[in-house]
Amino acid sequence: MRGLAVLHRLTEANGTQSLSGLEKTTGLARSTVDRIAATLARMDYLRLDGRDAVLTPRLMELGNAYLAALRLPRLLDTRADDLADELDESVSLAVPDRDGIRFIHQATRRRAMSLSFRIGDLLPAERTAPGPLFATEWTLEDWARWRDRRAADPQDRSFPAVPPRERPTRDAEFEERTHQAGTRGWALDDQLIEPGLVAVSVPVRDRDGRVACVVSVVSHTSRHSAESLRETMLPRLRATVRAMERDLREAPVRPPAAPAGLAAWTGASKQELGREFVESLARGLTVITAFGEGRAELTLTEVAQATGLARATARRALITLEHLGHVTAHGRHFTLTPRVLSLGFPPLSRTTLPQIAAPHLADLAGRLHDSASLAVLAGDEVQYTARVATSRIMSVNITVGTRLPAYATSLGRVMMADLSPAGRGPFLTGRLDALTPRTVTDPEALAAVLDHVRSAGYALVDGELEEGLRSIAAPVRDRTGVVVAAVNVAMHSSRRTVERCVAEVLPELSATAGLIEADLRVAGRFTRVPVA
Repeated sequence: MRGLAVLHRLTEANGTQSLSGLEKTTGLARSTVDRIAATLARMDYLRLDGRDAVLTPRLMELGNAYLAALRLPRLLDTRADDLADELDESVSLAVPDRDGIRFIHQATRRRAMSLSFRIGDLLPAERTAPGPLFATEWTLEDWARWRDRRAADPQDRSFPAVPPRERPTRDAEFEERTHQAGTRGWALDDQLIEPGLVAVSVPVRDRDGRVACVVSVVSHTSRHSAESLRETMLPRLRATVRAMERDLREAPVRPPAAPAGLAAWTGASKQELGREFVESLARGLTVITAFGEGRAELTLTEVAQATGLARATARRALITLEHLGHVTAHGRHFTLTPRVLSLGFPPLSRTTLPQIAAPHLADLAGRLHDSASLAVLAGDEVQYTARVATSRIMSVNITVGTRLPAYATSLGRVMMADLSPAGRGPFLTGRLDALTPRTVTDPEALAAVLDHVRSAGYALVDGELEEGLRSIAAPVRDRTGVVVAAVNVAMHSSRRTVERCVAEVLPELSATAGLIEADLRVAGRFTRVPVA
């Protein structure tokens, strides 16, 4: 419970907070905060950056477990994205979370005034368009809980994703909106969250006719009033919802990928770290990862088998998670709730590839005492998007944003090598200037070099961009295996021979690329990770 409290505070602090700040906001003893931080760091869910605790992309595997078990993002996100492209407006998918709504997918438009909500953000039901649609299925107990929350928190201070309420509203207003939503089959948000924001929503119903999620088209009053948004967007929105409901009905059930022994390492970690490792926290979080696609509902026995925990241990973890609202029980079966997304997912869902790579590049540069960089292809050039330089008198002077010809750099060749012959064409048919006497400028020779790079899995460029500059690069691949970036280590040629670069630097470089890829696989499972 204390460990989850720390994760919640870090989430509310946008993913970063000092250990002393966590001590104050959680009310926990500093020694307890330190032990929790050490445990989360051991799980790669958190890293310590000086005095700050920083959430890492690996933590997203908890939210991924819920989203995979839910299946809705995988089945419906493409249609939501297509609708956003067609309408040129933001589109979101939301599910109910008690008396609030929580986003599970966002397809936003890039504008000066754009939607800032993130996957996992929680909003009060009465201040949204999806809220009345979900409330049509509330029980008397649900309505009572909603009224109690409203009375205890009249300004919505418990919802950090929305601005505090400026004026009180009567309960009857939301009750009337709910009645209208049930009659019409759609609902509007006319600047309920903040001035200027408008939305129209339609429910997506499952095979049993219950509301599985709600699709919203969101705009700004500079583009639409609430009524014009409804008139313009509702027909197309309803057509998309019909297609989504058909997808839900026809979706095949995938066989579950049964995890095994997920908690086997906790005993070893406890032995190594002693009392600094909170084994109960590690085991409780591991229970969450036992769920997934095809594993939406698990019995106690199935959880124990999946994690390798004793039944009594798994039972205590499930009871605690249920008490905290992250798990719900249905007879003998347990399911994850949307509240799992509150464990770091909102701030991490906006993580970029340079942010993922930065700590790994820092570790690499620290071990090798040479500069390390991340770059992407930008036309026929490479653009540096992350970099950690060394403090040598003679060092490679490159900054983030720098562009260099792709054909003459190790970074560029690694990414070019992954392209199809047609994709390589523009690089080989354009003008290739000799930047130094060593630069490969013959198209056929460069094509042969790229073929070698593709088979070897790395590129080494020696004095082709600049005399005395030697660099070696490895690819960074996304979840589908496509090279989306490259990492390299650059140095003066006096530092290491070519042979030593391959023998000493390449293993470290490849390991770093692997760590970046592992984080990228987790972060990119249900979100789009910008590469620059």
